[in-house]
Amino acid sequence: MPVSFLRVTDGSGAVIAPEWLSRVEPVHRQLRDRLPPGFDVWQQTLQNVFANGGRMVLAAEGETVKGVAVWRILDTSGGRHLFVDDLVTDMACRSQAIGRGLINWLENEARACSCAMLSLTSNVARNGAHRFYFREGFFIASYYFRKNLG
Repeated sequence: MPVSFLRVTDGSGAVIAPEWLSRVEPVHRQLRDRLPPGFDVWQQTLQNVFANGGRMVLAAEGETVKGVAVWRILDTSGGRHLFVDDLVTDMACRSQAIGRGLINWLENEARACSCAMLSLTSNVARNGAHRFYFREGFFIASYYFRKNLG
């Protein structure tokens, strides 16, 4: 069965495919494992992300979620770009071109939205993800600094 890519949100951040949310959550939590437990908490967290410009697309094979991306369009002094907040392929489906398919979908979306680039950040410990991003043509353009305030 072929993998299909489905929008979970529309351009305004409204959830247009709520029937997929319960299937997306366990895959998304493979990346965001520090979110508090519980579907309702996860869903509220995502609603806040969507209300602030985030969007979601998933990769599915039949009724099974294989991967998910959360992204947004940013207009900055560096230009318009599609920024990927989260990109995760189900651990059981890695190395099956799911991530590559999501990247291709995001690249097409970026072009359709007149973006000059696709960008993301990745935790320094995620070496496997870094190898994937390099294979997909990404490069390190800057350092990302953070200061915790609480």
